[in-house]
Amino acid sequence: MKPQRKPHRYPWWLEMLAAIGVAAVLGGTLSLFFAVGRRPGQLWATEAPPVDSREFLASVSGAADAPLRTGGTVQLLNNGVQFFPSLLEAIRGARRSVNFSCYIWEKGEAADQVLAALVERARGGVEVRVLVDGMGGLYAPEMDALQAAGGKVVTFRPARFGKLTRFYKRNHRRAIVMDGLVGFTGGEAVADKWLGDADTEEHWRDMMVRVTGPLALTLQSAFVDAWAFSSGEILEGQRFFPTQEDSRAGGPTGLIHTGLASTPASDTHPLRVFLVQAFLSARKKLYITTPYFVPDRQTREVVAGRARAGVDVRMLLPNEHTDARLIRLTSHYYYEDLLAAGVRIYEYQPTMMHTKAIVVDGQWSVVGSANMDVRSIELNLENVLGILDQGFARTLEATFHEDLKRAREVRLDEWRRRGPWERVKERTASLLAEQY
Repeated sequence: MKPQRKPHRYPWWLEMLAAIGVAAVLGGTLSLFFAVGRRPGQLWATEAPPVDSREFLASVSGAADAPLRTGGTVQLLNNGVQFFPSLLEAIRGARRSVNFSCYIWEKGEAADQVLAALVERARGGVEVRVLVDGMGGLYAPEMDALQAAGGKVVTFRPARFGKLTRFYKRNHRRAIVMDGLVGFTGGEAVADKWLGDADTEEHWRDMMVRVTGPLALTLQSAFVDAWAFSSGEILEGQRFFPTQEDSRAGGPTGLIHTGLASTPASDTHPLRVFLVQAFLSARKKLYITTPYFVPDRQTREVVAGRARAGVDVRMLLPNEHTDARLIRLTSHYYYEDLLAAGVRIYEYQPTMMHTKAIVVDGQWSVVGSANMDVRSIELNLENVLGILDQGFARTLEATFHEDLKRAREVRLDEWRRRGPWERVKERTASLLAEQY
């Protein structure tokens, strides 16, 4: 008599689905803590020419697959007290097109002012396009009046069933361009926290740059590809990309520059290469200002290596005035190794410091939307400008030193005396560094 086979308790297809679910949960859990196979063991360069050399410019432009341009102007705008008046003036002066992309939109006075200017231009026949991020724009005001006036508003990756696996990849770019001639980028966005002059705890410390000519065209490119992805509309023509003669609106200058619009679609992570090339080429000074410092191990080792080589490496980060306490704790986990290597670390005291800027040897400047964290380098859409100009670099350096006057330096001997509970919190927070 044949032994009877026990019947399956569940259908085979249900068991298969359960196994897939378990594997997905396990893989997702592991991905919270590990980045398997995504990065090289270390980063180095065959050569590291000085940042003011032709070799450096050709190398950084080539690696970024971005054109090297000359001409145009760049102006530093500190805090909302300088940024918003300049922005509103530029919007009101637009004659053909306004393209507006930033991460945060929040209801309030700043949004009211910007929307009023955009509506006025749309009613005047100017083509107005606004790209709102699906996460950063969760608290954005209604833009019905802008659409009724003829403006176009599109949301980048809104939360939708079936597409949630991509929702965490955000459009963090700041690319605001009028007529292809004038543009803005940096750390600020449309919310009341960016109003004022960093004069209260509610008003953040930040900066933007106003650019003209070919620099504005680089920002336009960063807008156009994100807009095409989100709306299907490919922007072409003189009103977006004016001819070379028109695009030199700022007049001929000695500026040499390139730019990068990075995207998480590429597993090569070009933003990491763009930044590390500048770090490795530092000979004398490397000044980094960032609100969120959670870079990968390879990038941290490059920064520490420049300090050990005798470069004056300084970093300005937020103190307890931050909107991301876990990120700050993770940054603290890296402090001791960096301080021991000779990196000088400062924490800005009066309010939240949201500035994003890098200056190398008083020559090469990097400004734009990107933070020094894994999210910016590997997950977000970001855009940065690399500018070779002593005058602008001196302005950035002077601003950096002014900010240091309102910051407290972290000393190695003092840092090593912090309590065990602080170390436990830092280590715990660092386990989620891949997710910030």
